[in-house]
Amino acid sequence: MSQKFIVAQLGARMHYAVPRLLHEAGQLERLFTDVTVTSGWPRLLNLIPQSLLPASAQRFATRKVDGIPKARITAFTSFGLKFGSLLPRCKNKAEATKLYLWAGEEFCRLIVARGFGGATGVYTFNTAGLELLRAAKARGLHAVMEQTIAPKRIEEKLLAEEHERWKDWEDAPEKDVWEEKLMGREEAEWQAADLILCGSQFVAEGIRQCGGPVEKCAMVPYGVDVAKAKAEMPKTEMLKAEMGNRPLRVLTVGAVGLRKGSPYVLEAAKRLKGMATFRMVGPVLVSPEAQTKLREHIELTGVVPRSAMHEQFAWANVFLLPSICEGSATATYEALACGLPVICTANTGSVITDGEQGFIVPPRAIDPLIERLSQLRESPEELADLSKAALKLSEHCTVAAYAQRLLAALSALS
Repeated sequence: MSQKFIVAQLGARMHYAVPRLLHEAGQLERLFTDVTVTSGWPRLLNLIPQSLLPASAQRFATRKVDGIPKARITAFTSFGLKFGSLLPRCKNKAEATKLYLWAGEEFCRLIVARGFGGATGVYTFNTAGLELLRAAKARGLHAVMEQTIAPKRIEEKLLAEEHERWKDWEDAPEKDVWEEKLMGREEAEWQAADLILCGSQFVAEGIRQCGGPVEKCAMVPYGVDVAKAKAEMPKTEMLKAEMGNRPLRVLTVGAVGLRKGSPYVLEAAKRLKGMATFRMVGPVLVSPEAQTKLREHIELTGVVPRSAMHEQFAWANVFLLPSICEGSATATYEALACGLPVICTANTGSVITDGEQGFIVPPRAIDPLIERLSQLRESPEELADLSKAALKLSEHCTVAAYAQRLLAALSALS
């Protein structure tokens, strides 16, 4: 008997890649989610230009589930709208954590009440699947969870250290009386699961550091849909000429803040002034004081529509993401697909091999980061070789390749 999974997914993570790929493989029993414009009355949002929608509705307007029949989708719209309306009203971190706890428990309760149909297993995501995993195990079904980022306990520790180091960048963390309960919920999910899917070794190592069952972990790097550049990669002679006439172009994509290592990008930009030009694409989440410092040395674009992101990658020579904590940053996959060498930390969860498609530098280390950027600025030949290797690796970072890895990991449950 082939496997059939219930996927419990809040939000539109990776454009509903997991349920879509399972459906294509004939292994999706049902997708349970909160709000989608594919089914129920929210589909009426498709009839209104997004620019005319209030901000709260715009958030939901992009939640379109492509490639899955409506008959296999159940959206708990009332629950989703309640959650979505309450979250912006939270006055502090503790209130938000308490709300996340409620949402995870209520989401699972609603799914269990609907029943498991012909499912042979459930697929959940961290902090939003505990009761569903336990209910599945009680019925003899497979229990799968995806740990989308390093464990909450690890993430909070790393970010607290960054706040201490860069005091004027973001508001100091508030006391969160619900945080330990959320961490405990995530760790209980590991115990309830038969299989824990991790996007990178960094995530699995975090589970080990927290005393979790690392033997249940399977590495399943992601994949992205990105149109490859049609033009050939620049020849070495062309790169030599370009490097002689202008600085190295360095691109960072993601929320500008402590988790993405933005202070280290700024330090690099200061020290490489005249040799490299830096651009950061994404929402700016730092203090006005930090923004002022950044804008003195770096171009901040803010959020760029997905349809225009290829232009950003085409501008760059190198992709830089010195993250403090990730799962496996999809922006690095997108950069590879555009032929950009990647410079990142192990905490970024990238699929590159150090020295082959870019470089892996220690987190929080400025000197190695500067050294690698300078190295590429001075060596167009190496930059061209790394670019070609990046494109080659990207062939293993497509959605199709991700599907193969995902299905292979799930087949181990049979």
